[in-house]
Amino acid sequence: MDKYLTELAKSILFTAARPEIVMECGKGMYLWDSSGKKYLDFIGGWAVTCLGHCPEAISKALKNQSDLLINASPAFFNKPMLEFAQLLTNISCFDRVFFASSGAEANEGAIKLARKYGAKYLNGAFEIITTVNGFHGRTLATMSATGKKHWDVLFEPKVSGFKHVPINDIDAVYQSVDSNTCAIMLEPIQGEGGVYSLNEEYVKDLRKLCDNKGILLIFDEIQTGIGRTGKMFAYEHYKIEPDIMTLAKGIGGGFPLSAMLTKEKLNIFDAGDQGGTYCGQPLAMAVGLAVVNEVINKKLPQNALVQGQYIIDSLNGIKEKCSLKNIRGLGLLIAFDLPYENGSKIVSECLKEGLIINSPKPSTIRLMPPLIVTKNEIDIMIDILCKVIPKQFH
Repeated sequence: MDKYLTELAKSILFTAARPEIVMECGKGMYLWDSSGKKYLDFIGGWAVTCLGHCPEAISKALKNQSDLLINASPAFFNKPMLEFAQLLTNISCFDRVFFASSGAEANEGAIKLARKYGAKYLNGAFEIITTVNGFHGRTLATMSATGKKHWDVLFEPKVSGFKHVPINDIDAVYQSVDSNTCAIMLEPIQGEGGVYSLNEEYVKDLRKLCDNKGILLIFDEIQTGIGRTGKMFAYEHYKIEPDIMTLAKGIGGGFPLSAMLTKEKLNIFDAGDQGGTYCGQPLAMAVGLAVVNEVINKKLPQNALVQGQYIIDSLNGIKEKCSLKNIRGLGLLIAFDLPYENGSKIVSECLKEGLIINSPKPSTIRLMPPLIVTKNEIDIMIDILCKVIPKQFH
């Protein structure tokens, strides 16, 4: 980073250990920094840039909508809001949509709706069961819902009313459910937790438990939704229907956008119970509509399934050479473990070689490239891993 940019960076509040580079532009699978260096992006803005960087569909949607209407306030409907809501309900099992700007905001809405349901139908039940190592956001309520151990004492006092149980442990769920329980909330694949999937039998048991107890099943599909796992929504893999689903990241392709989808029986908010200045904002609605239509029209969930399997096969092909363990994932949400806790070093060295990857845990590497990735780019990624990883073990 040159002196001018270094000086400008002093105005940024420290919240993350960022490398000394400034990303300046992007196209497709690649980013370029201010010095002109090119990077192959295999995290896609944390599973956000599903269409790649600067896709024409988003640029065109922003231009066209900005010429018509940028904001009319959330007190009014706007045309792309109505069209986008209908599209999402048409391609999912849900009937109603609430739009917001971030995943945490969508999850806050789900928590509020579950508690409203508990107050209305379950004698004031308010507790929500979530999973250990799950991740639901960074607001106080969603941090409380999140099962990260090192967050336990951060920003105390937390929002009460959450119980954390181990993933795929149905007995632990049964033991935690009581008269105060209004919902069970979890990710179909724990992303930040290291890419660990829910078992199909476990999910079906959860659905039965919720039906029997009259409580809600909430799927946080912030990271898995919009084609990431090989289907439009991850719940489709389990052949069950949640009562509430939250979406963000890929739904806007890089533009701030999220959504909470519900069944008609949960259309129970009173006016003023939930809202926000940018809920259903026309620019975001136009972008979301364009992104989801592009994902559908270009059959990107299918590409995620094909290319994801190619990544897993390729990783297995270098498993011995690079000492990889526990290669796992679904679609284009993939992870593997390293023999040592040097994930951050691997990430740093790959960055020097022009590859962007992620280490959500000290011994884990996560890959979540844009849904447009091809075998050629996967081969380049594998070659860089082969160059970097063995060096760090000697």
